[in-house]
Amino acid sequence: MAFRPMLRQRALAPAVAAVAGAAVVFTSPRILHAEEPVHVARKPIYDDAAFDSANPRLPTPTRPAAPATPTTDEPYRATPTDRLAVQIGHARMALYKASTRAEDGVNNALTETLRLEHSFTSTIRGLAPAKETGERLFPGVLYVLVASLSGSILTRNRNLLLRTSVPAAIGLGAAYAVLPHTMKNVGDLAWTYEEKYPVLVDAHLRTKQRVTTFLETGKAHSAMGVGMLQDKVSETRDSLENWVKKGK
Repeated sequence: MAFRPMLRQRALAPAVAAVAGAAVVFTSPRILHAEEPVHVARKPIYDDAAFDSANPRLPTPTRPAAPATPTTDEPYRATPTDRLAVQIGHARMALYKASTRAEDGVNNALTETLRLEHSFTSTIRGLAPAKETGERLFPGVLYVLVASLSGSILTRNRNLLLRTSVPAAIGLGAAYAVLPHTMKNVGDLAWTYEEKYPVLVDAHLRTKQRVTTFLETGKAHSAMGVGMLQDKVSETRDSLENWVKKGK
């Protein structure tokens, strides 16, 4: 009979141990499950200020300070790359200046060419006689050439001075006779070019004065000769009339 209570105690021992273990597990103040408790605050990964204000007890994370710039008194030494960049900059500026000068030269040359062309055309147009004068260049120039050729034919067996001066003088006289307005325009144009050189102006004025004096002297002598001839003719006529009267 005493053996049966012992068997009962041995059978109840595992049940009592299980109950006691369950009671210890459920009544323990420590948390044994794997979930994180609600009241524990997590550390934010983006907002440090919110983390510091919410958890004043946790240490504030410090950011790494920027590396300090070394303050040395040593002068700056240009690297080969810097020197190469400076040389490239000088080469670019020299190339730009050369291209600019070339462009300016081409523009100036074109401007000068257009100016010369306009000056030439305007000069040739200014030599033509006005329409109201009725003077025509084509037949007049042809007459002048024929006169010059006739002068050359007349002096073909003469010396060099006559062969060059006589055709020019005959052609010039024919030009002034046939194309007076055109020759006046040519003379005005030549005078504008002569004004740039005082020596030519002086020589031109002297030559003109001599020619004018020669022409005036020739006119005076011709008038005197005509007067003398008229006097001789009058005397001859009077003598003939007297002789006729005496013969009657």
